[in-house]
Formats: sequence, structure tokens, C-alpha cells
Amino acid sequence: MRVNLTVNGEPRQADDVWPGESLLYVLRERLGLPGSKNACEQGECGSCTVYLDDTPVCACLVAAGQAEGRAVRTVEGLATGDDLDPVQQAFVEAGAVQCGFCTPGLIVATHDLVRRNAKPTDPEIREALAGNLCRCTGYEKILDAVRLAATRREEAR
Repeated sequence: MRVNLTVNGEPRQADDVWPGESLLYVLRERLGLPGSKNACEQGECGSCTVYLDDTPVCACLVAAGQAEGRAVRTVEGLATGDDLDPVQQAFVEAGAVQCGFCTPGLIVATHDLVRRNAKPTDPEIREALAGNLCRCTGYEKILDAVRLAATRREEAR
């Protein structure tokens, strides 16, 4: 089957997709976008989080055919050329990146949070990131990064 979708603002096409193939597999293996990570394949860790029509989803749980004609935005699509998105930059500056496996999903979840809530409280941050697991950081640097991203977004307004 052929799947036509818009990825990071560009029309893309994947051929020979089998019916049970995940959107994550199509993004990584067929379209060459390795940013979203393949960790649990069960929607439990959040490392594969992408936007599907502006809604964050675990790409491992979305059948590729469900993305037909829809818009997908990956962690790669948050940056503008070589300029990181402020959320991506905040993660770098706060030291919230260690092994990097959870980072793409956390960045997409944070991006979604700060675009919906300019001043999230710590409990709101924790709830927004609850679907993302990290085994390296202990989460404090991640929370610092979210706070920094929210502050910068508010200052930019």
C-alpha cells in the first residue's frame, strides 16, 4: 500500500507499506527521520511522540494507513533550518539530555504543553510529561528545561 502524508510541512510518500506497519516505522525506516525513537513499541515510554494533525500521539501505536492524507510533525520539524526550537534549546541549556533516547518525545510533549499553557505549574508539567519515561536524568533537569522553555516562550510574546 502507498501512504501519502505531509511530514514537517512537506508532502511525502511511502510505498510498499504493509497494513500493520506503524507510523513510527514509516517515519524512521522509510522516510529517513530517525528523531522519534523506537523503545517500547507499546505506547508506554513516549519516546516516539509526534504530532498527528497537531495532536501528540505515540507513533508506535498509529498504523501507517491512519496517517494517510494527514499532517505529521516530528522532533526534527520543530527546528527552523539550523535554528533549534526554543524548547529544544532549553533542553540543551538545562542539561536535560543524557542518553537522548527519551529526549525527542519529551521535547514534543513539552512543546505541546507550552503552546497550550504559557505558565505551567510543576504539577501541570509533571502531568503533561507523565507519558514519557526517562531512565537517566532523574527528571530534575527535564523539569528545569520545561520551566526555561515556558519562561522564554512567555518572554517572546
